[in-house]
This record gives sequence, structure tokens and C-alpha cells, in this order.
Amino acid sequence: MAQTRALSRRDDDPATASRPFDAGRDGFVLGEGAALLVLERADHATARGATIHGYVAGAALTSDASDIVAADPANQTRTIELALRSAGVSASDIGFVHAHATSTPLGDLNESRAIAGALGTHVAVTSTKSMTGHLLGASGALGAVVSLQALARGVVPPTINLDSVDPEIEVDVVAGSARKLDASAALVNAFGFGGHNVSLVLTRA
Repeated sequence: MAQTRALSRRDDDPATASRPFDAGRDGFVLGEGAALLVLERADHATARGATIHGYVAGAALTSDASDIVAADPANQTRTIELALRSAGVSASDIGFVHAHATSTPLGDLNESRAIAGALGTHVAVTSTKSMTGHLLGASGALGAVVSLQALARGVVPPTINLDSVDPEIEVDVVAGSARKLDASAALVNAFGFGGHNVSLVLTRA
């Protein structure tokens, strides 16, 4: 990761090194953690008396392999649009986006363009990697857990360490403090190196 210059070099201030969408971002911070979701049919969960936290309404997976590190925003936009189609919802139904945004200069910008292309610039966007760092393989699952809780509580967590939004980023980033938002659906992105793109549409229970 260091060889690809993907990691933050803000070693003198590690607490603020992960800063998605910030004009001063310079790479991601590796984090450690895990997240687990139990997926089952709604009728099965109801029959056994399980607490249903939400629904996976739709999903899309694409791979463009256009570059080892530089994503293709057009294909990321396509991934989001395919997820919306899979869920049978429109862009206006998405209350907020839990972005993959890892704090890399190019990655955050490309994803913001992809989100704007698929959903417009007014949708609320957040990245909790500003608080957890990048958990690599666990990051998508954690993003889904966070998004389900946000839908249930009507509160979107903020992107912290965001002192000055990159002027090239046009989406509405939830910055500084949490935002109350009554939404029934959210989009979760997990975009990896090599053009590996996943988008989930989650809906409130």
C-alpha cells in the first residue's frame, strides 16, 4: 500500500490522518475491525421471531480492470445505477450514501463524481472511514451495519476531520456532526483497487 502511495503520510497527527473528501487528504489509514450481518429470507426471520434490522433491496457488482489503482468513475456510476435497478427504486428514493471514500485524493474525487452522475449532487454522503480507518475486506460489511443503524435511528453519522471540502467534490457531504434524516433507503458503496465495484441498496425495516 505504501508503494502505491495509497497510505496517508500524516504521521505527525494520526488522529486526523483519515479525512475523506477533505482538500488536504493524502491517503488512507489502515484500520482493524470486523462486522457481521445475518442474511435470510424475511419469512424465515419472521417465523423464528428474529429482529429484522433492514432489507437488502438490491445489489450490483462490476469489474472494469481499467487501472490497478485509478477507478473508472463511469463504471462506478453504472454500478450504482444497476443497484438501483435491481432494487426497483429511483435516485430520489435514496436518502443517503455511505461512501467507500477512503481519503485518497483520486479515489474520493472519482467516487463523488460517480455518485453525482447516478444520484445528483444533493444526496447526503458520508464516510465513517474517517473514524475507523479502512478495514479493507471488512469495510463493506461495516458500512452496511452503519447504514442500517442510520436508517433505523434517522441519523446519518458525519465524516470527521473534514476541515475544508475539496472544491472539486460537488456532493453534499455530511460533515462535522451527525445529521437527522428521515430516509427509508440508503446506498452503500464498496469500491476496491483494480476496478472492483459493489453497491448495495438497503431499506429500513
